[in-house]
Amino acid sequence: MTTTVSTANPRVSAGAQPKDHRWTILVVVSIAQLMVVLDATVVNIALPSAQADLGFADGQRQWIVTAYALAFGSLLLLGGRVGDLFGRKRTFLAGLLFFALASAVGGAAPNFGVLVASRVAQGIAGAMLAPAALSTLVTTFSNPRDRGRAFGVFGSVAVGGGAVGLILGGVLTQYLSWRWAMYVNVIFAAAAAVGALVYMTHSRPTVRPRIDIAGTVLASAGLFLLVFGFSHAETAGWLAVTTLASIALGVALLVAFVAVERRVAYPLLPLRVVSDRTRAVAFAAVMTAGVAMFGVFLFLTYYLQTVKGFSPVMSGLAFLPMITCVMISSNTSNIVTLPRFGPRVVITVGMALGFLGMAYLSRVTVGSSYVTGVLPALIVMGFAMGMVMAPAMNTATAGVLPQDSGVAAALVSTMQQVGGSIGTAVLSTLAASATSSYVTSHHLSGPNHLAATHGYSVVFTISSALFLLGAVSAAALFPSKAGLAAIRAAAAPTPTPERAGDELVPELVAAD
Repeated sequence: MTTTVSTANPRVSAGAQPKDHRWTILVVVSIAQLMVVLDATVVNIALPSAQADLGFADGQRQWIVTAYALAFGSLLLLGGRVGDLFGRKRTFLAGLLFFALASAVGGAAPNFGVLVASRVAQGIAGAMLAPAALSTLVTTFSNPRDRGRAFGVFGSVAVGGGAVGLILGGVLTQYLSWRWAMYVNVIFAAAAAVGALVYMTHSRPTVRPRIDIAGTVLASAGLFLLVFGFSHAETAGWLAVTTLASIALGVALLVAFVAVERRVAYPLLPLRVVSDRTRAVAFAAVMTAGVAMFGVFLFLTYYLQTVKGFSPVMSGLAFLPMITCVMISSNTSNIVTLPRFGPRVVITVGMALGFLGMAYLSRVTVGSSYVTGVLPALIVMGFAMGMVMAPAMNTATAGVLPQDSGVAAALVSTMQQVGGSIGTAVLSTLAASATSSYVTSHHLSGPNHLAATHGYSVVFTISSALFLLGAVSAAALFPSKAGLAAIRAAAAPTPTPERAGDELVPELVAAD
């Protein structure tokens, strides 16, 4: 049975108050988000074992990671709009099924080609799944306090999932097989699918607009070329023809995309979503945090394993203090400090803490111990990421029209993914350059632990500078507490007496 739900006259049976499953839905979408985020890192630690098993060359290794990032990053905007057009529950379930199938195929992959194809399929599924999960949160939680709690949990998963992937990948690879780094997604997907089927309600617009074909092609191709260009630079160098051509063409296509979105009747990305200064700055903050976050995970993992001799499991466990601090900070920031002080204060302080944490980590040497040289920085970085990522996600989706919630959520995920991809490529190139310079200037016969640690130190210094820039920008551009309240109030639907306090989505058709 299908009923039309509107803020003016919701059709509900007399005395039939719907049960509040919001917090169960939060658990469901958080499981899905954890699966999507950890899959960007869980394979990293399993990669050496997979290479030994399948026998592919060193030059092919990057495609196991890059294939996922390319498909995921380039199709996120389309995935967000698909959720808006066909319903978040259907898109969510389809994404889960596709992700589970792709993971099963990847786990059973007999050769390199099948493994790469499965990673592409995982990226496509993730591009459907991530925006549907976040937009479900946006439309489910409108009460500021409950919304803060929900985004605190979701932000913890979004930031901590990468570190969980390092731990899980190490445990599965060391005690079972690298194939379980893929198979484990089937378990996550099954759990989330059961919860979605039971607790999520299907909703779709009463009038379904057409898909913006031109915008879809331009955005997907532009993002693909941009991510590919920066990823290619990591191995081929910045002056390689393919690198320069990909980045230049990617930028040109994205400029053309903006021009097209100004003219089409049903744009893939309504420019009203990004023209608001508050949301634009929040998207930029998510991207900045994505660059730094991937930098910490990647290069600190290299340092711990290659320089300090940590096993895959131990290097993953080394990030546990950071995950704990992220969870504490994300929830405290969204529930306590964001409502009290507003995003300008909270995110600025978070960026400043990120600057201090990365600056401390830049002092690391070959002889530094984990307890004194790394742990303090991880603790500070955990609090910093929690204060930046979750409040920025919350702010980036505040005041978004219900019909735009999917694409706004997709843009948040796009900023994090593209920021991480670009950051990884740029920082990897800078680390390699700094290492080579150290070898040359110190007349060494080749790279060693001293040279590698110098390269990591340079990367951490650059990341600290990015956080400092982010702190200055946040202080100047983010709204105050009153400004954020005004943005939310302008977009909030007026509840009717029968449903006061419930989170309604105007002009949606809800089908059980």
